Amino acid sequence: MGMNCCKANCWKIGLLVVVGIAALGWVVMALWNWLIPTLFVGGKEIGYLQALGVLVLSKILFGGFRGHGCHGRWHRNRLENMTPEEREKFQTGMRGWCGKGKQEEVEIKE
Repeated sequence: MGMNCCKANCWKIGLLVVVGIAALGWVVMALWNWLIPTLFVGGKEIGYLQALGVLVLSKILFGGFRGHGCHGRWHRNRLENMTPEEREKFQTGMRGWCGKGKQEEVEIKE
């Protein structure tokens, strides 16, 4: 059951990421088409795919693709500052997140 639950959660998260990117692309397109033609002489409206291209370009120019943002450093520092008991409790909780109950963990340890 635990493995199927993790797969279902991965699909849900993946779907949320795709929907989020699609929504963000629409927001960029709407803002661009509202602001740029009004603010700049010769500014043209863009389509949806062009808005997604602007998102990718801004990610390349300003964000990079390494995934080493301050949020990741915060989590790493937090884990490093945990005592071994706190780290074990955290890892046990993460194992339980995918539906693996405490009873199953006890059976595995024995």
